[in-house]
Amino acid sequence: MSRPKNQNYKGHGLSKGKEREQRASIRFKTTLMNTLMDVLRHRPGWVEVKDEGEWDFYWCDVSWLRENFDHTYMDEHVRISHFRNHYELTRKNYMVKNLKRFRKQLEREAGKQEAAKCDFFPKTFEMPCEYHLFVEEFRKNPGITWIMKPVARSQGKGIFLFRRLKDIMDWRKDTRSSDDQKDDIPVENYVAQRYIENPYLIGGRKFDLRVYVLVMSMSAGCLLWSGHGRHNVHLTNVAVQKTSPDYHPKKGCKWMLQRFRQYLASKHGPKAVETLFSDMDNIFVKSLQSVQKVIISDKHCFELYGYDILIDQDLKPWLLEVNASPSLTASSQEDYELKTCLLEDTLHVVDMEARLTGREKRVGGFDLMWNDGPVSREEGMLRMGNFVTNTHLGCVNDRKKQLRQLFCSLQVQKKASS
Repeated sequence: MSRPKNQNYKGHGLSKGKEREQRASIRFKTTLMNTLMDVLRHRPGWVEVKDEGEWDFYWCDVSWLRENFDHTYMDEHVRISHFRNHYELTRKNYMVKNLKRFRKQLEREAGKQEAAKCDFFPKTFEMPCEYHLFVEEFRKNPGITWIMKPVARSQGKGIFLFRRLKDIMDWRKDTRSSDDQKDDIPVENYVAQRYIENPYLIGGRKFDLRVYVLVMSMSAGCLLWSGHGRHNVHLTNVAVQKTSPDYHPKKGCKWMLQRFRQYLASKHGPKAVETLFSDMDNIFVKSLQSVQKVIISDKHCFELYGYDILIDQDLKPWLLEVNASPSLTASSQEDYELKTCLLEDTLHVVDMEARLTGREKRVGGFDLMWNDGPVSREEGMLRMGNFVTNTHLGCVNDRKKQLRQLFCSLQVQKKASS
Protein backbone atom coordinates (compact mmCIF):
# COMPACT_ATOMS: atom_id res chain seq x y z
CA MET A 1 0.00 0.00 0.00
CA SER A 2 1.08 3.63 -0.25
CA ARG A 3 0.87 6.32 2.41
CA PRO A 4 2.53 9.67 3.19
CA LYS A 5 6.25 9.32 3.69
CA ASN A 6 7.73 9.78 7.16
CA GLN A 7 10.18 12.71 7.15
CA ASN A 8 12.93 10.41 8.45
CA TYR A 9 12.30 7.74 5.82
CA LYS A 10 15.33 7.28 3.55
CA GLY A 11 15.00 3.79 2.09
CA HIS A 12 13.25 2.29 -0.92
CA GLY A 13 10.77 -0.09 0.69
CA LEU A 14 11.36 -2.72 3.35
CA SER A 15 14.15 -5.26 3.80
CA LYS A 16 16.06 -6.06 0.60
CA GLY A 17 16.17 -9.78 1.21
CA LYS A 18 12.45 -10.24 1.52
CA GLU A 19 10.95 -12.22 -1.38
CA ARG A 20 7.84 -10.89 -3.04
CA GLU A 21 4.79 -12.86 -1.99
CA GLN A 22 1.97 -13.85 -4.33
CA ARG A 23 -1.01 -11.54 -3.87
CA ALA A 24 -4.64 -12.55 -4.47
CA SER A 25 -5.78 -8.96 -5.12
CA ILE A 26 -3.89 -6.08 -6.73
CA ARG A 27 -5.21 -2.56 -6.12
CA PHE A 28 -4.46 -0.36 -9.10
CA LYS A 29 -4.83 3.31 -9.88
CA THR A 30 -4.51 5.35 -13.08
CA THR A 31 -5.83 8.61 -14.47
CA LEU A 32 -5.39 7.53 -18.10
CA MET A 33 -8.74 6.71 -19.70
CA ASN A 34 -7.62 4.76 -22.76
CA THR A 35 -6.52 1.25 -23.72
CA LEU A 36 -4.58 1.04 -20.44
CA MET A 37 -7.73 1.34 -18.33
CA ASP A 38 -9.39 -1.45 -20.33
CA VAL A 39 -6.41 -3.75 -19.78
CA LEU A 40 -6.18 -3.01 -16.05
CA ARG A 41 -9.92 -3.51 -15.46
CA HIS A 42 -9.94 -6.86 -17.29
CA ARG A 43 -6.89 -8.26 -15.50
CA PRO A 44 -7.96 -11.11 -13.13
CA GLY A 45 -7.68 -10.17 -9.46
CA TRP A 46 -7.01 -6.47 -10.10
CA VAL A 47 -9.29 -3.95 -8.39
CA GLU A 48 -9.54 -0.26 -9.28
CA VAL A 49 -8.88 2.32 -6.56
CA LYS A 50 -10.17 5.86 -6.92
CA ASP A 51 -9.37 9.19 -5.28
CA GLU A 52 -7.13 8.81 -2.20
CA GLY A 53 -7.47 5.07 -1.69
CA GLU A 54 -4.36 2.98 -1.02
CA TRP A 55 -2.87 1.27 -4.07
CA ASP A 56 -0.34 -1.41 -4.99
CA PHE A 57 0.17 -0.38 -8.63
CA TYR A 58 -0.05 3.14 -10.04
CA TRP A 59 0.29 3.95 -13.73
CA CYS A 60 0.69 7.66 -13.13
CA ASP A 61 1.30 10.64 -15.37
CA VAL A 62 4.59 12.53 -15.12
CA SER A 63 2.98 15.59 -13.48
CA TRP A 64 1.83 13.45 -10.51
CA LEU A 65 5.32 11.98 -10.27
CA ARG A 66 6.92 15.41 -10.18
CA GLU A 67 4.63 16.66 -7.43
CA ASN A 68 4.22 13.58 -5.22
CA PHE A 69 6.96 10.98 -5.64
CA ASP A 70 9.35 12.44 -3.05
CA HIS A 71 6.56 12.61 -0.47
CA THR A 72 5.10 9.11 -0.89
CA TYR A 73 6.09 6.06 1.14
CA MET A 74 5.86 2.77 -0.76
CA ASP A 75 5.94 -0.77 0.64
CA GLU A 76 8.19 -3.46 -0.83
CA HIS A 77 5.73 -4.78 -3.41
CA VAL A 78 4.43 -1.44 -4.75
CA ARG A 79 5.18 -0.48 -8.37
CA ILE A 80 4.90 2.83 -10.21
CA SER A 81 5.20 3.52 -13.94
CA HIS A 82 8.05 6.07 -14.13
CA PHE A 83 11.57 6.62 -12.86
CA ARG A 84 11.92 9.78 -10.81
CA ASN A 85 14.07 11.62 -13.39
CA HIS A 86 13.06 9.77 -16.55
CA TYR A 87 13.47 13.07 -18.44
CA GLU A 88 17.25 12.51 -18.63
CA LEU A 89 16.44 10.30 -21.62
CA THR A 90 13.14 11.71 -22.83
CA ARG A 91 13.80 15.45 -23.03
CA LYS A 92 15.48 16.02 -26.37
CA ASN A 93 18.26 18.27 -25.05
CA TYR A 94 19.08 16.00 -22.07
CA MET A 95 19.11 12.91 -24.26
CA VAL A 96 21.66 14.45 -26.62
CA LYS A 97 23.74 15.83 -23.74
CA ASN A 98 23.93 12.39 -22.10
CA LEU A 99 24.71 10.63 -25.38
CA LYS A 100 27.52 13.09 -26.18
CA ARG A 101 29.00 12.66 -22.71
CA PHE A 102 28.76 8.86 -22.93
CA ARG A 103 30.39 8.84 -26.36
CA LYS A 104 33.37 10.82 -25.02
CA GLN A 105 33.61 8.41 -22.09
CA LEU A 106 33.66 5.40 -24.42
CA GLU A 107 36.31 6.96 -26.65
CA ARG A 108 38.47 7.67 -23.60
CA GLU A 109 38.03 4.22 -22.03
CA ALA A 110 37.53 1.86 -24.99
CA GLY A 111 38.71 3.70 -28.11
CA LYS A 112 37.18 5.33 -31.17
CA GLN A 113 35.73 2.12 -32.62
CA GLU A 114 33.59 1.51 -29.53
CA ALA A 115 32.62 5.19 -29.33
CA ALA A 116 31.45 5.06 -32.96
CA LYS A 117 28.63 2.75 -31.81
CA CYS A 118 27.00 5.89 -30.40
CA ASP A 119 26.84 7.59 -33.81
CA PHE A 120 23.11 6.99 -34.22
CA PHE A 121 21.76 10.50 -33.57
CA PRO A 122 22.04 13.49 -35.95
CA LYS A 123 24.35 16.41 -35.09
CA THR A 124 22.38 18.45 -32.56
CA PHE A 125 22.71 21.76 -30.70
CA GLU A 126 20.67 23.11 -27.79
CA MET A 127 19.18 26.52 -28.45
CA PRO A 128 19.63 29.26 -27.45
CA CYS A 129 22.58 28.32 -25.21
CA GLU A 130 24.61 26.69 -28.02
CA TYR A 131 23.58 29.16 -30.70
CA HIS A 132 27.14 30.32 -31.46
CA LEU A 133 28.40 26.73 -31.75
CA PHE A 134 25.48 26.00 -34.05
CA VAL A 135 26.30 29.01 -36.26
CA GLU A 136 29.89 27.81 -36.58
CA GLU A 137 28.70 24.34 -37.71
CA PHE A 138 26.02 25.84 -39.95
CA ARG A 139 28.58 27.89 -41.88
CA LYS A 140 30.79 24.83 -42.42
CA ASN A 141 27.97 23.12 -44.35
CA PRO A 142 25.95 25.78 -46.21
CA GLY A 143 22.78 24.72 -47.96
CA ILE A 144 21.84 21.71 -45.82
CA THR A 145 18.49 21.48 -44.06
CA TRP A 146 18.11 21.74 -40.27
CA ILE A 147 15.09 21.03 -38.11
CA MET A 148 14.10 22.94 -34.96
CA LYS A 149 12.28 21.04 -32.21
CA PRO A 150 11.05 22.27 -28.81
CA VAL A 151 12.73 20.07 -26.18
CA ALA A 152 9.62 19.24 -24.16
CA ARG A 153 6.79 19.02 -26.69
CA SER A 154 5.48 16.05 -28.67
CA GLN A 155 3.24 15.06 -31.61
CA GLY A 156 5.09 17.37 -34.01
CA LYS A 157 4.14 20.58 -32.17
CA GLY A 158 6.46 23.58 -32.65
CA ILE A 159 8.69 21.90 -35.25
CA PHE A 160 9.94 23.73 -38.34
CA LEU A 161 12.64 23.31 -41.02
CA PHE A 162 15.13 25.94 -42.21
CA ARG A 163 18.13 26.35 -44.50
CA ARG A 164 19.13 29.96 -43.85
CA LEU A 165 20.22 31.59 -40.61
CA LYS A 166 17.82 34.47 -41.10
CA ASP A 167 14.97 31.91 -41.04
CA ILE A 168 15.51 31.53 -37.29
CA MET A 169 16.36 35.14 -36.43
CA ASP A 170 12.75 35.90 -35.50
CA TRP A 171 12.71 32.85 -33.22
CA ARG A 172 15.97 33.97 -31.60
CA LYS A 173 14.64 37.49 -31.02
CA ASP A 174 11.55 36.06 -29.35
CA THR A 175 13.73 34.22 -26.82
CA ARG A 176 15.47 37.42 -25.75
CA SER A 177 13.07 38.90 -23.24
CA SER A 178 14.09 41.87 -21.13
CA ASP A 179 15.53 41.35 -17.65
CA ASP A 180 12.28 42.30 -15.91
CA GLN A 181 10.42 39.66 -17.95
CA LYS A 182 12.83 36.74 -17.52
CA ASP A 183 11.35 35.54 -14.24
CA ASP A 184 7.80 35.68 -15.59
CA ILE A 185 8.31 34.28 -19.11
CA PRO A 186 10.69 31.32 -19.21
CA VAL A 187 12.54 30.84 -22.50
CA GLU A 188 11.42 27.69 -24.30
CA ASN A 189 14.48 25.69 -25.25
CA TYR A 190 14.78 24.06 -28.65
CA VAL A 191 17.24 21.75 -30.31
CA ALA A 192 18.56 22.45 -33.80
CA GLN A 193 19.22 19.12 -35.45
CA ARG A 194 20.64 18.22 -38.81
CA TYR A 195 17.76 17.00 -40.96
CA ILE A 196 18.10 13.50 -42.42
CA GLU A 197 17.57 14.23 -46.11
CA ASN A 198 17.80 10.66 -47.44
CA PRO A 199 15.05 8.82 -45.51
CA TYR A 200 13.95 5.36 -46.60
CA LEU A 201 10.57 5.64 -48.32
CA ILE A 202 7.67 3.20 -48.60
CA GLY A 203 5.31 3.99 -51.44
CA GLY A 204 6.97 7.39 -51.71
CA ARG A 205 6.18 8.18 -48.06
CA LYS A 206 8.46 8.96 -45.17
CA PHE A 207 7.93 6.99 -41.94
CA ASP A 208 9.41 6.29 -38.56
CA LEU A 209 9.43 3.22 -36.31
CA ARG A 210 7.95 3.13 -32.83
CA VAL A 211 9.55 0.41 -30.71
CA TYR A 212 8.63 -0.13 -27.07
CA VAL A 213 11.39 -0.86 -24.57
CA LEU A 214 10.54 -1.87 -21.00
CA VAL A 215 13.13 -1.03 -18.35
CA MET A 216 12.70 -2.70 -14.96
CA SER A 217 15.87 -1.35 -13.35
CA MET A 218 18.52 1.29 -14.05
CA SER A 219 20.92 0.04 -11.36
CA ALA A 220 24.21 -1.74 -12.03
CA GLY A 221 22.19 -4.88 -12.78
CA CYS A 222 20.04 -3.10 -15.37
CA LEU A 223 17.05 -5.12 -16.64
CA LEU A 224 16.05 -4.25 -20.21
CA TRP A 225 13.26 -5.90 -22.21
CA SER A 226 12.73 -5.02 -25.87
CA GLY A 227 9.43 -5.69 -27.59
CA HIS A 228 9.09 -7.47 -30.90
CA GLY A 229 6.47 -8.11 -33.53
CA ARG A 230 3.75 -6.00 -31.93
CA HIS A 231 4.95 -2.53 -32.88
CA ASN A 232 4.38 0.10 -35.48
CA VAL A 233 5.67 1.71 -38.61
CA HIS A 234 4.09 5.17 -38.75
CA LEU A 235 3.65 6.31 -42.34
CA THR A 236 4.32 9.95 -41.30
CA ASN A 237 3.46 11.34 -37.86
CA VAL A 238 0.11 9.92 -36.71
CA ALA A 239 -0.90 13.02 -34.73
CA VAL A 240 -0.36 15.10 -37.88
CA GLN A 241 -1.79 12.48 -40.27
CA LYS A 242 -5.12 12.46 -38.42
CA THR A 243 -5.75 16.04 -39.59
CA SER A 244 -5.53 14.99 -43.25
CA PRO A 245 -8.88 14.85 -45.12
CA ASP A 246 -8.05 11.39 -46.52
CA TYR A 247 -7.16 9.85 -43.12
CA HIS A 248 -9.08 6.59 -42.59
CA PRO A 249 -9.74 5.99 -38.83
CA LYS A 250 -10.32 2.24 -39.26
CA LYS A 251 -7.30 1.55 -41.45
CA GLY A 252 -5.00 4.10 -39.79
CA CYS A 253 -1.51 4.59 -41.20
CA LYS A 254 0.57 1.95 -39.37
CA TRP A 255 2.25 -1.33 -40.16
CA MET A 256 3.22 -4.07 -37.76
CA LEU A 257 6.98 -4.29 -37.35
CA GLN A 258 6.86 -7.91 -38.54
CA ARG A 259 5.37 -6.78 -41.85
CA PHE A 260 8.05 -4.09 -42.19
CA ARG A 261 10.84 -6.61 -41.60
CA GLN A 262 9.39 -8.95 -44.22
CA TYR A 263 9.12 -6.05 -46.68
CA LEU A 264 12.77 -5.08 -46.19
CA ALA A 265 13.95 -8.69 -46.45
CA SER A 266 12.20 -9.05 -49.82
CA LYS A 267 13.92 -5.89 -51.08
CA HIS A 268 17.40 -6.16 -49.54
CA GLY A 269 17.86 -9.72 -48.33
CA PRO A 270 17.86 -11.17 -44.79
CA LYS A 271 21.52 -10.36 -44.00
CA ALA A 272 21.07 -6.59 -44.51
CA VAL A 273 17.90 -6.68 -42.41
CA GLU A 274 19.62 -8.60 -39.59
CA THR A 275 22.32 -5.91 -39.52
CA LEU A 276 19.70 -3.16 -39.38
CA PHE A 277 17.81 -4.74 -36.48
CA SER A 278 21.07 -5.47 -34.65
CA ASP A 279 21.94 -1.76 -35.02
CA MET A 280 18.56 -0.91 -33.52
CA ASP A 281 19.30 -3.16 -30.54
CA ASN A 282 22.55 -1.23 -30.13
CA ILE A 283 20.54 2.03 -29.97
CA PHE A 284 18.41 0.73 -27.11
CA VAL A 285 21.39 -0.50 -25.10
CA LYS A 286 23.74 2.46 -25.67
CA SER A 287 21.07 5.11 -25.06
CA LEU A 288 20.14 3.52 -21.73
CA GLN A 289 23.77 3.08 -20.75
CA SER A 290 24.23 6.80 -21.36
CA VAL A 291 21.76 7.60 -18.55
CA GLN A 292 22.40 4.63 -16.26
CA LYS A 293 24.50 6.67 -13.82
CA VAL A 294 22.18 9.70 -13.75
CA ILE A 295 18.68 8.18 -13.59
CA ILE A 296 17.59 7.43 -10.04
CA SER A 297 16.93 3.68 -9.95
CA ASP A 298 14.24 3.13 -7.35
CA LYS A 299 13.20 -0.54 -7.23
CA HIS A 300 9.55 0.48 -7.12
CA CYS A 301 9.84 2.03 -10.58
CA PHE A 302 9.67 0.74 -14.14
CA GLU A 303 9.42 2.58 -17.44
CA LEU A 304 7.83 1.75 -20.79
CA TYR A 305 9.80 3.89 -23.25
CA GLY A 306 8.62 4.58 -26.78
CA TYR A 307 11.61 4.83 -29.14
CA ASP A 308 11.12 6.73 -32.40
CA ILE A 309 13.63 5.60 -35.03
CA LEU A 310 14.08 6.75 -38.63
CA ILE A 311 15.72 4.54 -41.27
CA ASP A 312 17.73 6.13 -44.10
CA GLN A 313 18.32 4.84 -47.63
CA ASP A 314 21.51 3.08 -46.49
CA LEU A 315 19.45 1.11 -43.91
CA LYS A 316 21.08 3.00 -41.06
CA PRO A 317 18.78 3.60 -38.07
CA TRP A 318 18.71 7.07 -36.46
CA LEU A 319 17.32 7.79 -33.00
CA LEU A 320 14.91 10.74 -33.23
CA GLU A 321 13.58 10.78 -29.67
CA VAL A 322 12.47 8.67 -26.72
CA ASN A 323 9.02 9.10 -25.15
CA ALA A 324 8.32 8.57 -21.44
CA SER A 325 4.57 8.63 -22.01
CA PRO A 326 4.03 6.99 -25.40
CA SER A 327 0.45 7.29 -26.56
CA LEU A 328 -1.71 4.41 -25.36
CA THR A 329 -4.82 5.70 -27.14
CA ALA A 330 -5.67 3.52 -30.12
CA SER A 331 -6.07 5.11 -33.56
CA SER A 332 -7.71 2.01 -35.15
CA GLN A 333 -8.99 -1.43 -34.20
CA GLU A 334 -5.66 -2.99 -35.19
CA ASP A 335 -3.84 -0.41 -33.07
CA TYR A 336 -6.13 -1.18 -30.13
CA GLU A 337 -5.28 -4.88 -30.36
CA LEU A 338 -1.58 -4.07 -30.64
CA LYS A 339 -1.57 -1.82 -27.57
CA THR A 340 -3.71 -4.25 -25.58
CA CYS A 341 -1.12 -6.99 -26.14
CA LEU A 342 1.72 -4.58 -25.38
CA LEU A 343 0.18 -3.53 -22.06
CA GLU A 344 -0.76 -7.08 -21.05
CA ASP A 345 2.83 -8.17 -21.66
CA THR A 346 4.14 -5.15 -19.72
CA LEU A 347 2.06 -6.21 -16.72
CA HIS A 348 3.25 -9.82 -17.12
CA VAL A 349 6.89 -8.63 -16.89
CA VAL A 350 6.22 -6.20 -14.02
CA ASP A 351 4.71 -9.29 -12.36
CA MET A 352 2.67 -7.85 -9.48
CA GLU A 353 1.31 -11.38 -9.01
CA ALA A 354 4.85 -12.70 -8.35
CA ARG A 355 4.46 -15.64 -10.74
CA LEU A 356 7.76 -15.39 -12.66
CA THR A 357 11.00 -17.06 -11.53
CA GLY A 358 13.32 -14.29 -12.76
CA ARG A 359 15.01 -16.68 -15.23
CA GLU A 360 12.63 -16.01 -18.14
CA LYS A 361 14.14 -14.73 -21.39
CA ARG A 362 10.86 -14.15 -23.21
CA VAL A 363 7.47 -13.06 -21.90
CA GLY A 364 4.84 -12.65 -24.61
CA GLY A 365 6.09 -10.00 -27.02
CA PHE A 366 9.08 -8.98 -24.88
CA ASP A 367 12.63 -10.38 -25.00
CA LEU A 368 15.07 -9.93 -22.13
CA MET A 369 18.07 -8.40 -23.92
CA TRP A 370 20.11 -6.95 -21.05
CA ASN A 371 20.56 -8.22 -17.49
CA ASP A 372 23.76 -6.70 -16.09
CA GLY A 373 25.18 -7.47 -19.54
CA PRO A 374 23.86 -8.70 -22.92
CA VAL A 375 21.60 -11.76 -22.73
CA SER A 376 22.29 -14.67 -25.09
CA ARG A 377 19.90 -17.27 -26.42
CA GLU A 378 20.58 -20.83 -27.42
CA GLU A 379 19.81 -20.57 -31.11
CA GLY A 380 19.30 -17.97 -33.82
CA MET A 381 21.17 -15.91 -36.36
CA LEU A 382 21.55 -12.44 -34.81
CA ARG A 383 25.10 -12.01 -33.57
CA MET A 384 26.53 -9.78 -30.86
CA GLY A 385 30.18 -10.59 -30.21
CA ASN A 386 30.65 -14.37 -30.16
CA PHE A 387 27.19 -15.34 -28.99
CA VAL A 388 23.60 -15.09 -30.22
CA THR A 389 21.79 -12.16 -28.66
CA ASN A 390 18.32 -12.75 -27.22
CA THR A 391 16.26 -10.54 -29.52
CA HIS A 392 13.51 -11.34 -32.02
CA LEU A 393 12.48 -7.82 -33.01
CA GLY A 394 10.12 -8.02 -35.98
CA CYS A 395 10.26 -11.83 -36.15
CA VAL A 396 7.31 -14.21 -36.22
CA ASN A 397 6.09 -14.89 -32.69
CA ASP A 398 3.00 -16.83 -31.60
CA ARG A 399 2.53 -14.66 -28.53
CA LYS A 400 -0.53 -16.46 -27.12
CA LYS A 401 1.13 -19.86 -27.45
CA GLN A 402 4.31 -18.59 -25.77
CA LEU A 403 2.39 -17.14 -22.83
CA ARG A 404 0.28 -20.30 -22.47
CA GLN A 405 3.40 -22.48 -22.36
CA LEU A 406 5.14 -20.10 -19.96
CA PHE A 407 2.39 -19.95 -17.36
CA CYS A 408 1.61 -23.69 -17.62
CA SER A 409 5.27 -24.39 -16.96
CA LEU A 410 5.26 -22.03 -13.97
CA GLN A 411 2.20 -23.78 -12.51
CA VAL A 412 3.91 -27.18 -12.87
CA GLN A 413 7.03 -25.86 -11.15
CA LYS A 414 4.93 -24.41 -8.33
CA LYS A 415 3.08 -27.70 -7.74
CA ALA A 416 6.35 -29.67 -7.81
CA SER A 417 7.94 -27.43 -5.19
CA SER A 418 4.91 -27.39 -2.86
